[in-house]
Parts: sequence; C-alpha cells; structure tokens
Amino acid sequence: MSRLKRPGRLAVGDRVRFAGQLRAVLAVSALTATLSDDEQPHLVVSLLELFEADDFEVVDTPARMPLPAASLLETFPEDVVERALWWEGHILEVLHGLPPGVDSGTLPRDEYSPDRSLTARQRAKAAELAAAGHKVTASTVAHRRRRYQQLGVIGLADHRPVRRTPRFGEVDEAVVDAVRRAIEEGVNGSTRTGSYILWRAEEILKEDTEGREVKLPSRATLYRLLTKLTAGTHALGSAETRRSKANGATTPHGQLHVFAPGEVMQIDSTPLDVLVLLDNGVTGKVELTAMIDVATRTLTAAVLRPTTKSVDASVLLARSVTPEPMRPGWTDALTMSRSVLPHRRLLALDERLAHAAARPVIVPEVIVCDHGSVFISRNFRSSCRFLEIDFQPTHKGSGFEKGHIEKMLGSVATLFAQFLPGYTGRNSDRRGRHLERERLWSLLELQELLDEWIVAKWQNRPHDGLRDPSHPGRLFTPNEKYATLIEACGYVPVALSGDDYVELLPAEWRVVNEYGIRIKNRTYDSPELGRMRRQDSGIVAKRGLWEVHHDPYDVSRIWVRDHRDDNSWVQATWKHLARVPVPFGDLAWDHVSGKLPRATETEIADAVAALLTRAHAGPEPKQGSKPGKRDRRVVARTKAAGPLTPASVPSTQAEPEEEEESEDSLAEVIPLGLFDPLEDPWKRS
Repeated sequence: MSRLKRPGRLAVGDRVRFAGQLRAVLAVSALTATLSDDEQPHLVVSLLELFEADDFEVVDTPARMPLPAASLLETFPEDVVERALWWEGHILEVLHGLPPGVDSGTLPRDEYSPDRSLTARQRAKAAELAAAGHKVTASTVAHRRRRYQQLGVIGLADHRPVRRTPRFGEVDEAVVDAVRRAIEEGVNGSTRTGSYILWRAEEILKEDTEGREVKLPSRATLYRLLTKLTAGTHALGSAETRRSKANGATTPHGQLHVFAPGEVMQIDSTPLDVLVLLDNGVTGKVELTAMIDVATRTLTAAVLRPTTKSVDASVLLARSVTPEPMRPGWTDALTMSRSVLPHRRLLALDERLAHAAARPVIVPEVIVCDHGSVFISRNFRSSCRFLEIDFQPTHKGSGFEKGHIEKMLGSVATLFAQFLPGYTGRNSDRRGRHLERERLWSLLELQELLDEWIVAKWQNRPHDGLRDPSHPGRLFTPNEKYATLIEACGYVPVALSGDDYVELLPAEWRVVNEYGIRIKNRTYDSPELGRMRRQDSGIVAKRGLWEVHHDPYDVSRIWVRDHRDDNSWVQATWKHLARVPVPFGDLAWDHVSGKLPRATETEIADAVAALLTRAHAGPEPKQGSKPGKRDRRVVARTKAAGPLTPASVPSTQAEPEEEEESEDSLAEVIPLGLFDPLEDPWKRS
C-alpha cells in the first residue's frame, strides 16, 4: 500500500522544496499552484504533479506575528526590557535566518539557512549562546520561540518583577463573600458606617459556615477589604446615589433613535428648589412637572403645584398640545412669527398659532414616565387614551430610561431657579439663612416667569444633544431642530376643541349659591348660572351637587356642567378679577403674521437678561408704603390669576364692575367699645 505524501495544507506564503529548489508559494487555485523560480519570474505547477513529486516537502509555514504591545513594556524594569529585546533578536534569527537590523542582501548563515529544519536551527542557536557563556539549552530556545510567536516581545520578558498579587490578598473567599452580601443588603436601607457592615458580615459568616471555623483577618485588613468592595457603590455615602448605582444598567446603554417630533416624549416631576408664597400666605416649596420631546428637546409644558396630582398631569398633557399664547409684557422677539419656526406654513394648517409664542406645538405618540402614582393613575391613563397616546412606563428603579427629562429638570435649577429670591439649593448643606424674609414670588407669578423663561431661554439655547450628524461641531436649538424635522415629518394639528380642553381639567362638585360658586376662597359668578342657583343637579351619587372644572393655573374662570340641559359648559368668572393686575389676561394687541421682522439673537438675549433680572428682584411692593412681611405675602397671594385659557376655548368673560372708591382711599374708622359683662344687653344707648 502506497504512503500518502500529500501535506495537510498548502497556503500562500508557505516555503516548499520542489524540483531541487526552495520555493515560495505565490498563489493557490483549485488545480494549480504558482511557485517562485530562480530562472524565471514564477512557475505554475498542477497540484497533482506537485504532490506526487519525490522531493516535494513543506519546509516552513510562517505564522503571522502578533503586534508588539510596546506600551506594556513600560511596566517592566529597564534591565528586564533589555533582556527581552536581546532574546527577540536571537529568536528572529531562528525563525527567519537573519537577526534584525542587518543590511539588505545579507545571506543567512549556514546553520540558520532555510534549508535546515526549525529544530536544527534551535539547536544551533543553543550551541551558539552556550559558547558565548549563556546557560541555554535547545528546549529553552524552543520555549522562547513559542512564547514569542504567541505573545510577541512581552512573552520574552521576565514577569516576576511585575507579578500581580490577588485582589484581596490572602483573605478567605468566604469572608469576601460575606462582606459583599452585607454591602448588598444595605442598598435600599439608610446609610451606615463601615463598622456596622463588618459586624453584619461576621453575622452572615456565622450563619453560612455552620460551625466550620473561618479565620478572620485583622481589623485593618478587613477595612482595606471593605474599601475595595465599596469602591464606586456609595455604600457609606449618599443613599439616593447608592440606590441609583445599584439599579443602574448592567449592559451598555442603547441608543433610542427618534426622527419625528412627538415620536417619544418623557414626563416627570421633581421639587423646585425655590420658596414661594402659597395661597394661605405661608412659604413653602412646590413641585415642577414637565414634559420634553426627545427628538427636539422641546419643553412642551411645565407647571408648578404645591403637590402634584394626577389631574395636574392631565392638564400638562392638554397644555402640550395647545399653543403657548403671547402675554402682555412679553417682548415681540418671543412671538412665533419672529422665530425660526415656519410660522406662515403652520398658521395655514392651525389657526390657533395666530397669537402663539415661539414654542412648538407637539402631539405625543408615546409618553415615557416612571411609576409615580401621578402618572400611573387612572385619570392620566384615560387622558392618554382620549388623545390616542401610547403610555409606556419605565422599569422600576430605572431612572436612566428617561434620562432626557431627568437632565432637563436639573437644568431648570441651574439656568432658572438659582436666579430667583428664596433659592434653597438642592440640599440642606447648600441652603442659606432667612430665605423666607426675601421678597418671594407667589405660585401663579412664578408660573408666569417659568413660561416666559421656557420661550425665551430654553427654546433658543443650543443643546449638546442636537448636533448636525454631518457637522458634529454645529449645535441646534430646540426651535431650530423642530423646524428642521418638520420639513421631513410634516405637522398634524390635534383636534382639541374648547370642550375637550375643559374635559381634561380637574373636577370638583359644588353648590351653586345665590352669590355664585366658591372654590378655594374665590367666588365665581355668571349670569348664565341663574337657573342653577340653589337648585339640585339631579346627580344622586353626588347629592345634587354640580360638576365644576377649573384650571389650577388659571384662577380667572371656571366651567360648570349644565346637567339639567345638554351637559354643555357654563363659564363663570372670578368676581374680583378686575381688582388686581391681570398678567394672564386677554391679548393686548392683534398680531399680524409676517409684519414683524425675525427676532435677532441680541433681542432674545436681552429678553432673557431682563427676565432673570426681574425674577431676581422679586415682586414689586405697593407704592407709598414700606412693604412688610405680611404686606408682601398679601400682594403675592392676591396678585394676578393664572395663565390664559388656550385659544381654542371660547371666552365669555363678564364685564368687570367699576370701583366706587379708589383702592388707596381709607374707609371711616368706627371704634368698638369695651365689653361689660354686667351691663344690660337690652339697654338702649
């Protein structure tokens, strides 16, 4: 039986012996192989002829050397590096016949000729080094050669000077596991000291070992172990940061690609770091609830409330699909017609934009929120279903899944809240003293300032997340990004009528008295309420009360459902609306689109600067008197109403009653006598 002499493989780069010559394989096809030749450029031989030749032999198959990790050599001592480079020169001569750095055209020495086998060359190198005084054997050279082919020059270095020690030294693995478990137990608890964690680790160790003795290291070693295990976990620091780190993503963060305004929007609430005057005249903090569009970073709506409720989230949703009206006192540079938004084209599609400020109207498709009771409530879910919006809560404890709104809420404190009087800072360590003595804004006044800041500052501020993919150095503002995306995605106005807007407002049940309806110490009345006064609504479940809807951010009017007629809405106006300034009243001018030039960056910057200056100064005191603490509270509490009703809601505001006397005039003072318990109460004076 003939012996098969065909090699296991033949590849380009192999050196073979054929027809009395040492040749290099230049190319291999299905039937032929191209070899180098001394007398002609190349020689084409069929594979069958090549494999059946008596002198055919694969002499060498060069392997691709790994790239040297030169930077790792810097971690070794200088003498170790020199020794590794010395070995590299000898190993290269064994592999290729020539040491590095020789002149071109130099021929290999006979003992390292390619004609000789690799084993013979390794023996020759060992004999050469032994003759030079180095104690080297052929097996040592072979071992160095294999490490060099596998690891490069790093494989030739002596690793003993930089040998890595175990991360936790000689500490028993059971002790390490117990300390790690004690740290994990405290993720959701209050912050404790390191001594408690070590005590708890010892208790866990006793429970797990079940009588098996485990040697504990010294106290100093345990504290060093605790330092290593708690690195980056905030186990001994902030509880909020610790929970955030523990519940963070364990896999690489993905990228949410959005291409249209409203495709994905996020909503959240957080306490605002500012003291305000509440309705009862005392100081307190309020919560900020906001909604942001991921594609354009547009802040579609933001509202302030003492405590956020589910109805507030529904009102926020209605505001996001309603144009922001221009208000008296706002500079013309904030109008939509003078912004980068395509006002003319949008006005032809949506007439509500005729008097709108430069804030886009975006209809949400998907709303992402956390598991707060406000957002997962039945009221908010029903509002989303009414507007055909997909409701998408995040995973519990995964705030990073709505990182855009989280970042935006933090930016409000940096860019807006710190300019206000009564700024408290984000925690008690950063809080000043006697903040309640400053000239604080009322809740409704602060809401107006926030709305103006969103239009003036936020919508015109270049955002780092809005970059041009083709020119990453260029940043877009939210308004510019919206104008860019609207060209590709179009604009669809939401069919939200005035009645629809009222339906989304919070409801209360009240009696219609002869003087009207009282809500939070404000009296509302209207001629249309005449047939409802002191009458039963017919709703047995509500004991005959009437359904009243009101906007928490607009105290100027309410709406009463006519249960006895056709369930239509009857608007009632605050009786004392004319007695106070009305910053959120009707439009002071009839805006004509296209007549005003586009606002410049200077005008917008001036508007923002004036806004922050006015906000920092606080509300104006009464003229002619030195404002006291109580006076400032009364002024802030009775200052103007809330924001203007959206343009889609019909306005039937009653004519204000004329004042018979000036507010500054003083009434006649009638002194009261002293009370005498012995005096006859029926005696006439």
